Amino acid sequence: MVLHTGLESLVMATNNAHKLAEIRRIIGQKIKILSLDDIGCHDEIPETGDTLEENALIKARWVKEKYGYDCFADDTGLEVDALGGAPGVYSARYAGEHCTPADNVALILERMYGIAVRSARFRTVIALIIGNEEILVDGVVNGCITAEPSGMDGFGYDPVFKPEGSDITFAQMDADAKNAISHRGRATARLLSVLNERFI
Repeated sequence: MVLHTGLESLVMATNNAHKLAEIRRIIGQKIKILSLDDIGCHDEIPETGDTLEENALIKARWVKEKYGYDCFADDTGLEVDALGGAPGVYSARYAGEHCTPADNVALILERMYGIAVRSARFRTVIALIIGNEEILVDGVVNGCITAEPSGMDGFGYDPVFKPEGSDITFAQMDADAKNAISHRGRATARLLSVLNERFI
């Protein structure tokens, strides 16, 4: 994919090292992805939306309005059918405001104990702002919650999420294998498609 020569970089509204590494790996050399730290933004950007779409837009608008950069932001949620779609938009803080990823995984497994139907999905929404235009894209991967954590790679709920058609969890996959089928990989592919279709 060849991007518009005038669009040399975009800010990703995050300082999450795992997210940045995944996005940069997926996009490769096509475009330079800057972090919030790279542009001197050390704000605690509020995530007060009730949906993934709202949170992604809140973060992207914050960067565009306060710092002036073309940017994109993502929000990702794990939606478990047996839990009524939870944790969803609260995935990062499911076990409390100052919880760790391990705390969230432990709570999911506790609440899923003894439940036979373990279907779930990961969904990523990306909000892109270039100039005055706002665009939303998303990516979804279906799967199930395992009975116990497996694997050391990935982050978040990856050790207990087994994607459809796979015998292993995201945390047992190498980065390239995960990115080829992941929610974030699919959303990023759509982001790249939009950049090529709209901004070349």
